[in-house]
Amino acid sequence: MVKRDRIILYKHTCNFELIKAVAMDIKNACKTDISVAQRYKMQDRLTALDLYKTRNLKEKPLDAIGHRINTLEYWMFGYEYKENKSKRFMFGPLGNLFLKYINDDEKLRKIFITMLFAFQFEHQGSGTSKNIQLFLFRLLFQLLCDDRLGGKLYHREVEYLILVSVKKIDYSSYEKLVKDILALRDKSDEDMATMFKKDEHTFVNSVHEWEYFTVTLFSQIGIINEFKGEPICKLFHPTKTNSKSVPTARTVTNGHITLADEHKDFVKRMLAVYSYAEMPLRLDDPERMKYDVIKEIYSFYPKLLLDELGETDELSSLLELPKMIEEYSKNPQNNTAYKFEEVLEEGFNMFVNVDAKRIGGAGNTDIECLYITNKKKFAVDAKSTVNKLLGVNAGRLREHREKIGGEYTIVVTPRYAPATISDIKGQNIVILLASTFAEYLYNHIFHEVREIDYADFYDVIINNLGSDISKLISNVTIEKFAATG
Repeated sequence: MVKRDRIILYKHTCNFELIKAVAMDIKNACKTDISVAQRYKMQDRLTALDLYKTRNLKEKPLDAIGHRINTLEYWMFGYEYKENKSKRFMFGPLGNLFLKYINDDEKLRKIFITMLFAFQFEHQGSGTSKNIQLFLFRLLFQLLCDDRLGGKLYHREVEYLILVSVKKIDYSSYEKLVKDILALRDKSDEDMATMFKKDEHTFVNSVHEWEYFTVTLFSQIGIINEFKGEPICKLFHPTKTNSKSVPTARTVTNGHITLADEHKDFVKRMLAVYSYAEMPLRLDDPERMKYDVIKEIYSFYPKLLLDELGETDELSSLLELPKMIEEYSKNPQNNTAYKFEEVLEEGFNMFVNVDAKRIGGAGNTDIECLYITNKKKFAVDAKSTVNKLLGVNAGRLREHREKIGGEYTIVVTPRYAPATISDIKGQNIVILLASTFAEYLYNHIFHEVREIDYADFYDVIINNLGSDISKLISNVTIEKFAATG
């Protein structure tokens, strides 16, 4: 048997109420602790809610609780962050929004749809091969909105074609996929049974994950309608050599799904902005740290959703700031450098004890700042770049800093070459990644912490001059807003 790359869907739960309960438990009951002891307590709380049953009543293994937490990571609620021997769970913007509207089913459905738009392969919470680079659910939504397919997808089309054969997608390969789906609809159930049987051990997993778990979950949430079909054939999971156990069978059916009518318009508007053909971020991007890529993946937070939910203009406007900091730092089309300086000025003015003023121009620092608490100035240098920041001129930054009587300079940039650290070693300069600053501000804004104290930054900076402080600032954010374990 030749092992084929295929899309692996999560199959540990299809119970939406359980997913909601685990999210609430991590955020509220566990607060800042998901240690082994707290996981046992979580297990007991879920059992009391009749949402969890262990097969081993005596030992109460925690494997299933681990799967419940992994489910949140898989469906884009947030990500696990490992720090030495501890493990933390950081809710992303969509995860926090989900918790905010936990009792509003209509809004939860739209938030979950948006999570599916953020969902990509590669995915750190999936064992799917990195050769598959795809926004899977955007593609499925696009197919469900395609008039040529009658607004429906049959299970066999997803299981036989999409989960096993699609690795990447563009507009040309999409058209071929539509033709292949239409051709598959001409096949009889007998033909399909033969085709599935030819690679039974690959397709049985796709059938199990799609029909038994994913479709069940999405139907339960209410974002799709499932129409049950007649059985086509049974596929059997492989058994180990010399095993006497009876192979487990999964039934392939000719059932199909459609989008729930009330969500079609929202899905179409999302597709108009967030294309199925967009290239996903790479976890092994050679120019970026993996953790920074993960943060960006989970920071998906479209204004279209905020408008759909009727979020207040004030909150919506504030939450745009972290997004703009990250977006403008990358200087797309080389035309947002000044905008980057402007949003950084606004960002540093979010601190209650900092006055920030954009100066700019030749011979000047980009932003002059005063830390009001200790009456000391510092400079912020905005380094927007499409590619890596290749280096900094420490002497020039010192001149800019001395011109305002500043104590140190913060260089904010999306990414940098390793040699840049050598340029600032021993200097009163630190590097801060734009994504880290954006994450820090976002969490304070969303959690309505309006008095943001610059002391968080000052203590880190003074003790780590001449280095990249991004990891340390991320740790500050996590300590304040993540669940730990």
